[in-house]
Amino acid sequence: MAVHPLTCRIITEGLKGTENQCLGAAEALGLEVQPERVSLTQPWKILSPWLGLEYSGTFSPSLQPPWPDLLITSGRKAVAVSRYIKRASGGKTFTLHIQDPKINSRIFDLVAVPAHDSLRGENVIVTAGAPNRVTSKKLADAKERFSAFGLTARPRVAVLIGGSSNAFGLTPAIMADLVGSLKNLNAGLMITTSRRTGAANERILTKALDGSDAYIWDGQGENPYFGMLAWADHILVTADSVSMLSEAATTGKPVQMIDLKGGRKRIRRFHETLQRAGAVRTFKGSLESWSYEPLYDAEKIAAVVRERLAPRFESLEFLPGTAK
Repeated sequence: MAVHPLTCRIITEGLKGTENQCLGAAEALGLEVQPERVSLTQPWKILSPWLGLEYSGTFSPSLQPPWPDLLITSGRKAVAVSRYIKRASGGKTFTLHIQDPKINSRIFDLVAVPAHDSLRGENVIVTAGAPNRVTSKKLADAKERFSAFGLTARPRVAVLIGGSSNAFGLTPAIMADLVGSLKNLNAGLMITTSRRTGAANERILTKALDGSDAYIWDGQGENPYFGMLAWADHILVTADSVSMLSEAATTGKPVQMIDLKGGRKRIRRFHETLQRAGAVRTFKGSLESWSYEPLYDAEKIAAVVRERLAPRFESLEFLPGTAK
């Protein structure tokens, strides 16, 4: 029997967060894949995923063969992609969708959802948080690539700041309180913000920490995010970001959550899941140390994909997954 390497495509609607979740699953399978981004034409753009009836003109750019052994998708609009390729491949492509598709999960071979989502089923795998690209190897590589950010104080603390969202608000008052707590830690600070942090909050942050033992990434040059995770002894993360909390909890380092104004039941369930797993505690102004089993949600998904693909594609050559 001829053996061929496992082929894989990642196709999303282009959101960076969901793309990274797909990449995490692919990399855990030992695959290097360049994500593809598509948009939908009308009426699918509005009515996906409920409309169905996809054809080549549904997508921009159009989707072309060869169809892969494994297709990884994520996002509402990518449901149409998965359904189309499944049909175009004659059912040969194994489809993995990450996140709740908001439609019957049986149209996919496998769906991966975080525990705070309610979707369950025989073809649904439940993870603690969001699958991601954090591995011990990537952290080791990042530690070599980045210096210790010029910090002299110990411990080193990575501070990952998101911002206001539909569920949470990061107000100037909250930022001022946070900065005061950070200064009282007497630690070396490695800080990154997001587009949602807001200019006013960033001014409060940079002004208050000017001259202190803190590195604040200014958005220039290579993103030092993995370097911060690698060098950190402790990690602080704002409550709004499922992705950053999940990534931090994959390092095995103590993760403390910076609470924000607001919150919805769904994301609060996510927080409770990580707290029950022992990965996250609430930041109350001081650093805490403890140990826990890192999440490795991408590896969990990859293990199920390997198990389900093995009998279906007997001629495939499986590549080893990335070491945790």
